[in-house]
Amino acid sequence: MPNFIDTARITVKSGAGGNGVVSFHREKYVAAGGPDGGDGGRGGDVIIRVDRHMSTLMDFRYKRKYVAENGADGQGKRCSGRDGQPLVIKVPLGTVVRDAETREIICDMSGDEPFVLCRGGNGGWGNKHFATPTRQVPRFAKAGLPGQERSVLLELKLLADVGLVGFPNVGKSTLLSVVSKAQPKIANYHFTTLYPNLGVVYVEEGVSFVLADIPGIIEGASEGVGLGHDFLRHVDRCRLLIHVVDVSGSEGRDPVADFEAINEELKQYSPELASRPMLVAGNKVDIAEDRTLVETLKAHVEAEGMPFFELSAAAHLGTRELMLAAAGKLRELPPVTVYEPTYVQRPPQVDTSEPLTITHEDDVWIVEGPWLQKTMANVNFGDYESRNWFDRMLRESGLFDQLEEMGIQDGDTVSLYNLEFEYQK
Repeated sequence: MPNFIDTARITVKSGAGGNGVVSFHREKYVAAGGPDGGDGGRGGDVIIRVDRHMSTLMDFRYKRKYVAENGADGQGKRCSGRDGQPLVIKVPLGTVVRDAETREIICDMSGDEPFVLCRGGNGGWGNKHFATPTRQVPRFAKAGLPGQERSVLLELKLLADVGLVGFPNVGKSTLLSVVSKAQPKIANYHFTTLYPNLGVVYVEEGVSFVLADIPGIIEGASEGVGLGHDFLRHVDRCRLLIHVVDVSGSEGRDPVADFEAINEELKQYSPELASRPMLVAGNKVDIAEDRTLVETLKAHVEAEGMPFFELSAAAHLGTRELMLAAAGKLRELPPVTVYEPTYVQRPPQVDTSEPLTITHEDDVWIVEGPWLQKTMANVNFGDYESRNWFDRMLRESGLFDQLEEMGIQDGDTVSLYNLEFEYQK
């Protein structure tokens, strides 16, 4: 899996709504056919969807901007414009989508349910909407609303039940290859594993779990030594950790010191992660030159209340017992973590100093302007607080004072793009 990419920043924009049209019905022998201008089509949404065949965010390395299709303008004969096609962005299972500015979680793509990241702008109304008994020839229509635009961070966090942690070259990849059908690169040098590998462990009929081999971390990783903590995000969801320690003494290392050093690095990255249930595997016992290293580590680990297992992944010794213990422990633990959204949409920053255009047609006051259009595209009119905020924004902008100076009367209609209301002083 070359070029493993697990973070990306992209900009997405939904489609703008099409404009309504001014049109009048014309047909031979039909007098006063009346307005028949159609509405503009709705802009396309930007939708995030899981693709289970993807395993990295490599697709986002070179393409950073995604724009959905605009809605088409309306037509005569009461024909509405075509809606813009939604833009579907495919991501690997386990991708967390965050707001680029606040880093708050917008959604966690840990299932197959798609998520609408940006909604397309509503289409403008055609002049057919504005015909009344007293206004039979409306010569105006509405413009469509713009789409939403936002920058987001994509962060892949693997959906694994169990994570293998430990120093480089202690045998994590070998263990994964022995207990599952995964085929990670295995070699006798540090940092053979440069990206996470996943494998499914089948313990017995009806019992299986996903095991992740995480690139080895070393002492000082929190300061950027070695591969650093770059890939520890992939054990964030793991319910159980298996700490693999080399007890062979072949590299002149102290297993107890290695065990404590890795635990300290886990704490530096995330105290919560370091507190997860852990099984300890003393690997390479078949080539151990000094059994006291094995016994010393076992005593140290068990004194801290953790189960200890002797194994040789290369010789397939003790691997079955370790996987059975992991499966048994998983039965006691809650399911894989799914992150709840923490993002709260804030009111847009609006500069109301730019004057609005006000057109008076019969008893309708049509108000338009760039800042008003942008604001309305980001207001949820189904929410009471959002409507109150919008009303306050209009008052603070001086719109109502301006309308009264121009002679608006009680009962006149104020038309703001896809919103109409009856004016009351």
